[in-house]
Amino acid sequence: MDDVNEQGEAVRAPAGNAPQSTGTFWDWIGCEWTEGTEGRVTVSLTVKPRHLNHIGIVHGGVYATLIDSAMGLAVMRSRPDHAVVTTNLNMHYVAPAAIGKLMVTAEIVHASRKLVTAQAKAFGEGGALCALGTGTFRVMEKQGG
Repeated sequence: MDDVNEQGEAVRAPAGNAPQSTGTFWDWIGCEWTEGTEGRVTVSLTVKPRHLNHIGIVHGGVYATLIDSAMGLAVMRSRPDHAVVTTNLNMHYVAPAAIGKLMVTAEIVHASRKLVTAQAKAFGEGGALCALGTGTFRVMEKQGG
């Protein structure tokens, strides 16, 4: 599925990165676009020392960022003509991860006209579930367009 730019033109997600992410927090942290279909998205992160907390495991904020971002992308792909923002994020941290690759898969679980609920799971290199989250997203009209 293609994404839509501000001019309403279809654009394909660049390999290894999310649409329109250059210079954003997503880009700075090192998130990568892996795959996506309508209502489902997978993103990844190669964990580096900067992503770890003082005890040498992935910082909880990194998981929250990845999970929120993946769910947000799933919602945005389902509502390309609208803007969406997170209104609620619930996180559960279940196992530590260290240096390596994290994969996060997000999917929409419910949608109404103005609110969308999604869930996401983060897996470590060995396939172990590390964190999971749910989020609610507000659907709004795009500003200026």
